[in-house]
Amino acid sequence: MLGHSHALSGLAVGAATLPWAPVHGTVAQVAWISAAGGFAMLPDLDQQGSTISRMWGPATDAPSGLVGAIARGHRWGTHDAILGPVVLGLLAYLAAGAYWSSLLVMALAIGLALRALHFVIPGRAENTVIGNLVLSWGGAYLLLEHSPSPAWLPYAVAVGVLTHIAGDFLTKEGVPVPLFWLIRRSRLAPIHLRTGAFVEQAILVPAFLIAIAVFVYLNTSAGTAIDPLVERILSLG
Repeated sequence: MLGHSHALSGLAVGAATLPWAPVHGTVAQVAWISAAGGFAMLPDLDQQGSTISRMWGPATDAPSGLVGAIARGHRWGTHDAILGPVVLGLLAYLAAGAYWSSLLVMALAIGLALRALHFVIPGRAENTVIGNLVLSWGGAYLLLEHSPSPAWLPYAVAVGVLTHIAGDFLTKEGVPVPLFWLIRRSRLAPIHLRTGAFVEQAILVPAFLIAIAVFVYLNTSAGTAIDPLVERILSLG
């Protein structure tokens, strides 16, 4: 799937899982949804030179090369439905223990989401290295300063990574057979949806946008704030 489809699906799943997410309060809910959307891009950091890996210049491109080497190439280790969420979730668990490492992980999530969703964001700041750094680190700082310690980061990583893998499972390239690919490279690709095809652009993307709006309305205080307005509009009819 295309980058923006992964990010949108991550945001939708993040909003949908709020009732079970270990977060409390509006700021923490926003952080959870944002993190799930950004982390839904995380598996693609296994491809050096990609748009996502160049997000912060050498600061992301060099680690991307290391990730790709450890994962044995693009769409292998990081796209394993067992290894991916467990290993990346464990790294997030270790990072959640300190403020600065939590800030880094949260900034990475926001930066990835901004880069993937640039097509709906006015201007081009989020597409530049400096602009993305300022926006992502500034956003991460504000979220962490106004919410409790993000012990939920590993769960958000797992949700985002699994969402990404589910999306790529629908494409013709598929995803690796969990664990067994380590012995013999093999993939699961039962549907063969072409990346960027009409189905993705005209059906899945609008569906993700609708899902985000619906679940944000149902699972956050936005519903309480909007209900009086909706009732007033309906009463006019």
